Amino acid sequence: MLGRTLREVSAALKQGQITPTELCLKCLSLIKKTKFLNAYITVSEEVALKQAEESEKRYKKGHSLGDLDGIPVAVKDNFSTSGIETTCASNMLKGYVPPYNATVVQKLLDQGALLMGKTNLDEFAMGSGSTDGIFGPVKNPWSYSKQYREKRKQKPHGENEETNWLITGGSSGGSAAAVSAFTCFAALGSDTGGSTRNPAAHCGVVGLKPSYGLVSRHGLIPLVNSMDVPGILTRCVDDAATVLGVLAGHDCKDSTTVQDPVKSFILPSLTDVSKLCIGIPKEYLVPELSSEVQSLWSKAAKLFESEGAKVIEVSLPHTSYSIVCYHVLCTSEVASNMARFDGLEYGHRCDINVSTEAMYAATRREGFNDVVRGRILSGNFFLLKENYENYFIKAQKVRRLIANDFVNVFNSGVDVLLTPTTLSEAVPYMEFIKEDNRTRSAQGDIFTQAVNMAGLPAVSVPMALSNQGLPIGLQFIGRAFCDQQLLTVAKWFEKQVQFPVIQLQEIMGDCSSVFENDLASVSLKQ
Repeated sequence: MLGRTLREVSAALKQGQITPTELCLKCLSLIKKTKFLNAYITVSEEVALKQAEESEKRYKKGHSLGDLDGIPVAVKDNFSTSGIETTCASNMLKGYVPPYNATVVQKLLDQGALLMGKTNLDEFAMGSGSTDGIFGPVKNPWSYSKQYREKRKQKPHGENEETNWLITGGSSGGSAAAVSAFTCFAALGSDTGGSTRNPAAHCGVVGLKPSYGLVSRHGLIPLVNSMDVPGILTRCVDDAATVLGVLAGHDCKDSTTVQDPVKSFILPSLTDVSKLCIGIPKEYLVPELSSEVQSLWSKAAKLFESEGAKVIEVSLPHTSYSIVCYHVLCTSEVASNMARFDGLEYGHRCDINVSTEAMYAATRREGFNDVVRGRILSGNFFLLKENYENYFIKAQKVRRLIANDFVNVFNSGVDVLLTPTTLSEAVPYMEFIKEDNRTRSAQGDIFTQAVNMAGLPAVSVPMALSNQGLPIGLQFIGRAFCDQQLLTVAKWFEKQVQFPVIQLQEIMGDCSSVFENDLASVSLKQ
C-alpha cells in the first residue's frame, strides 16, 4: 500500500482492503525506520492514531469525507498546528505551541487526513539545502537507494554514510524526504523562491507551487508575504491536483486569496498535445547548468515536438536582474516580518533584564542563527531612509518588469514554459556546505524565484535518473490561475517519461515486504 498513489490508496480504503489505522501504523513504523533521514521534527503519533480511529468509524458507516479521508500526510514545521509544537527549526520558536491551525492544515483535517508529523526545514525556511535548521540537516532518501548505491558500488547502509549522503534541497527538504521515503502520501511545503520545487527535484517527487492567491497563507509563518505560497509535494501529478482541490479557495483570514469560486482540479488525460505551444526561455541556458540537466531539458523539448506540440524559444529579458531583485525584496520583507520575534509575546526570551533594549538584542542573538540574522541586517540596510529609493523601490520596479516579461510571453501564444528546476542533481552534504547559505540559495533559486515574484503557478516533475542514479526534475510554468492547464500538461509529461520508483528495500528492513507487491503498481496507473 505505501508505494501506491494517494488515489489508489483512497480507493483501497473505500473498498475495505485496508483500514485507516493499519495504514497509519505502517507509515509510523516506516517513520521510525527512516528516523536517520531526519525528515521529521515532531512525529504526532497519538494525534494520527486518534484521527485514524475517527476515519475508520466513518468508513464503517459509509460516510467517507472524500479522497483524503484516512490518508497520512505531513506538514512543514512553519505551518501553525493547534496543540502541536511549531518551531520553524529555530531556537526562537522551540517549545512554541500555536493555539490554532493554519487554514491549509485545517482544510486537510476537515477532509479526514491523518497528520503524521511536522517536517524539517532550514531555519525560518531560509535556505536551499534543508541543512541550516537547529535540528540538523535532512538526508536525501536517494542516498540509500539501490539505484545510487549500484552506481557508486558502495557498501550497504551504515558505512561511509556520514560523508556520502546527499542533501534534499530546500527549504522544504523534510517534506520532500517524507514523501520520497513513503512515510506519507502528500506533504505541505512552502515556496517563497523555490522551496517546494527545489527539494522535489532533488528527491524525485512532484513539487507544486500554486498561483499566488489561490491557496491561503493564514497560519504559514511568514517569510516574504508578497511571495510566500503553500506548496504541495506528492509522488505523482494527479495526487498534487487532488490536494490542490482541497486547499484552493478564498479565505476570509487571508485578504490576498482570490474571491472567485474555485473549480475542482480533476485533470483530464491529455492525448493530443498538438495544440500546445511550449516556450523555452533562452536566458535559462546559464553556464552553471550541468550538461546532464541541459541534455534532459532538450530531450523533453524534443518529446513535445515529436508529439506535435509547437516548441519555441522565448525571451525573458530581465532574468539576469531577478536574483539581485529577489534578494533585496526578500531580505526587506524578512527584516519586517522578523521584528515580531522580540521575546515578549511568544517564543524564546533571554534572561537579561537590564533594559528592554538589552532583552530584545540578546533574545534575537540567541534565538536566530547567522543566516536569519544576516538576512535581517541586509533587509534593514535596504530599508534605511537613505537607501530606500535606491534599493527597495528600484527592486519593486524591476519586479514589475520581470512579471511583465512572463505576461508578454504568455500573451504571445505560449501555453506553458519548460525549464530546468535545479542546476544539477543533489550534491553530497560535505560539498554543499563548502559555500555559505546565501551563495547556495542564489545558485539554487536561479530557475525558480522569478516565478514567485510574478505570482505564477509552477510544478517540478521528475524526469529521469542521472548517470549517478539520482533524480533530475524539470519545471513547468503556467499562466496565473491556469493551474489546472499547467498540471494537465505536467501529467501528460509524467506519463511519457515513466520516472522509476526509488528502491529503498535495503533500509526498510522488515518493511520491505510491504513494497514488494506494491512497487509495480506505482508506475502511475492513470
